Amino acid sequence: MIRVGLIGCGAIGSVVARELSEGAVDGVELTAVLDPVVDHPLRVQERDSLLRRSDVVVEAAGHGALREHGAAIREAGADLLVVSIGALADEGLDARLRRAEGGRLFLCTGAIGGFDILRAAMLCGPLEQAAITSTKPAAALRRPWMDEAVQDALARGDEPVTVFDGPAREACALFPESANVTATLSLATVGFDRVRVKMVGDQGAVRVRHVVSASGAAGAYELSFENAASPDNPRTSAVTAYSVLRALTDMQQRPVSFL
Repeated sequence: MIRVGLIGCGAIGSVVARELSEGAVDGVELTAVLDPVVDHPLRVQERDSLLRRSDVVVEAAGHGALREHGAAIREAGADLLVVSIGALADEGLDARLRRAEGGRLFLCTGAIGGFDILRAAMLCGPLEQAAITSTKPAAALRRPWMDEAVQDALARGDEPVTVFDGPAREACALFPESANVTATLSLATVGFDRVRVKMVGDQGAVRVRHVVSASGAAGAYELSFENAASPDNPRTSAVTAYSVLRALTDMQQRPVSFL
């Protein structure tokens, strides 16, 4: 039985906690939850208590939590499954996590996929370019730092509004709750400084849409994903929590799997 500790019991973590408690993944047991706000029955008050009860720790609490706990989890010998991949746009944090010795480091693919073919294309080519356009409900992309004209356009909802067009590293910093898919694509392909990102707010969008394009010596690729938003947080796709469950299932090393 694999003992799983969970950091964060919000829109993603609460679903993971519920599903694991109901036996959604054979051979995996939820044993501890570290969250400063949510009063879960398995709640612990500090990281050391979490680690004593965990073989694998799932980080589902955002960039700050990964900075605070990530390296220490690996150094304590527990495996770490990262949900807040956008935090790895910080080169210093990425280096600390990779240098830490002890437990293994896993990255949750979250709300998009297709990385098997893109990574294969990188080996063949490599890829010359990769880009992603993410379209979300307008309210999910409003930020205080935006120009007043952009905020007004998002509020009116007359037409889709491009609120960002630039490199992935900058997108991850400006939209930490929305850019994990961007970070995942960057790590799988040409890197944070070469992946091009567009963030689009659409008042009429009822689902979160991601369109990935890439090209290189191996060919040209276009992948699209349209996910229902989390009912608890419109900035998060509902499927992300189930991507965590799928990752935990894969970590069980089933005798038959797709590699």
